Amino acid sequence: MNKHTKSLFITATGTDIGKTYISGLIVKKMRESGFNCGYYKPVLSGAILQNGIMIPGDCKHVVDVSGLKIEPAKCLSYCFEEAVSPHLASKRAGVNIGINKIKSDYANLSKEFDYMLIEGAGGITCPIKDDKYLMWNLIKDLEVNVLIVADGGLGTINSVLTTVEYIEKRDIKIQGLVLNNYDKSSFMHRDNLEMVEKMTGYKVVSTVKKNEIDIDIDKNILKGLFE
Repeated sequence: MNKHTKSLFITATGTDIGKTYISGLIVKKMRESGFNCGYYKPVLSGAILQNGIMIPGDCKHVVDVSGLKIEPAKCLSYCFEEAVSPHLASKRAGVNIGINKIKSDYANLSKEFDYMLIEGAGGITCPIKDDKYLMWNLIKDLEVNVLIVADGGLGTINSVLTTVEYIEKRDIKIQGLVLNNYDKSSFMHRDNLEMVEKMTGYKVVSTVKKNEIDIDIDKNILKGLFE
């Protein structure tokens, strides 16, 4: 890996919380702010098969939104069609996910960028391999800090607190929180923000409403998340 590359890992309180959406906005903001930021997703399941070619939808979304000049397929190591956990998708496809391959691909891609945003699959305990190798194990192996994406609505306090506690117990550094689908006119959403900050001690670095095309965060604060 380019030893000068600074990285940040995007995880979430669960599946379909908006990691890819937020990843696209972050890479876009970083690049618009003049920072040479790349994107990498170790394992993707739920790809689209088009004319015999596997289209990695998450990677394509981030590349398209951010304006990255790279083929989406070069942003990942493993791609599966079935929209299930990586350990199950790989088993059904007859593919063995190699952690050394992920580390090598990540290191090679990092050489092209000063900053790298890495997007996980599912939540922090998403199984990558059958041998109890979970998403947090990969985060530790890649030696990166995390930014947690959570939904702004009902259930957020519980999901954030349990995710934060789980991550802290594994000595992974948390850089902050992002609340997605956030409605600032909702008293519940506003209270959720206040409560998760108060109860975890971590800052909500940005709130993102539905269908937002930009992330509202100072470029230097955003850059600092990669430190």
